[in-house]
Amino acid sequence: MAEQHRSGIPRLIGIMGPTASGKTELAESIAHELDAQLINADAFQIYQGMDIGTAKPSNKSSYRLLDIRKPSESFGVGEYVLLAQAVLRDCWERGRNVVLVGGTGLYVRALFEEYTDMAPAPDPELRRKLDERTLEDLVSELRRVAPDESSRVDLKNRVRVQRTIERLSHWKPSVPVNLPPFEKTKLAVVREPSDTSDRITRRVVEMVHNGWVQEVRDLRDNGYTLSDPGMRALGYRAIWEHLAGEIEIEEAVATTIADTRRYAKRQRTWLRSEPKLVTFEGVDALNQASNYVLFDSCRK
Repeated sequence: MAEQHRSGIPRLIGIMGPTASGKTELAESIAHELDAQLINADAFQIYQGMDIGTAKPSNKSSYRLLDIRKPSESFGVGEYVLLAQAVLRDCWERGRNVVLVGGTGLYVRALFEEYTDMAPAPDPELRRKLDERTLEDLVSELRRVAPDESSRVDLKNRVRVQRTIERLSHWKPSVPVNLPPFEKTKLAVVREPSDTSDRITRRVVEMVHNGWVQEVRDLRDNGYTLSDPGMRALGYRAIWEHLAGEIEIEEAVATTIADTRRYAKRQRTWLRSEPKLVTFEGVDALNQASNYVLFDSCRK
């Protein structure tokens, strides 16, 4: 087993990085060495039935906060933080280390930096009623009740329009973030853009080979629609359009690869402003990051 942290305090390790950088591989290796609890920090891996297209880990039982919502249910950072804090408190009380891993940078940052201004979950009855209304109807209401707010919202984005109405309709105190005093480490693995692009291409092709089209077909057959929050995950719309006969599978794959590469670029930009982040780059980034967590940081 790896050398224990000198303080003897349970550790909270956040692993970040662009998509296809090897975060999951690194997280699972470190969790094994430290006997740590793995916690998902990916906004779309929380959805049930969306395994292949979100690159969900195969050993789900090792993780917390996977498969906790239906694709038709909305989910935000405030709700994530509340659930993650409960898991973290449980681990702290048992003296267990934690590895938090995922591509949703805001989830990791909100926890580690203990944000204080996040909105809690809205009233479920209000959300149900809003879900049944058209986007046009929601936009009209937002313009009527809050014209200033409507000018700052993307009115073509149903999720953002609806969230604004929810926030204005039922004010609640912000979600408090108060973590146990873990020994915290936040790191990122960042590959060369060309390497990342190649890995994204291989992964998308592999996803299709492994049954992604059938996964989307099953979601459609189970009554989910493209307007559901889960369907905002990369690639699902393109696969859906292929199933509808609108595009060939080759176009769906090419679109998904291009969209994922752009997303990875945005993630790299986000990481450059991430507070207190230790970044490892290059072909040996995974080994460097692992050694840092398991050995180098223990001697500080």
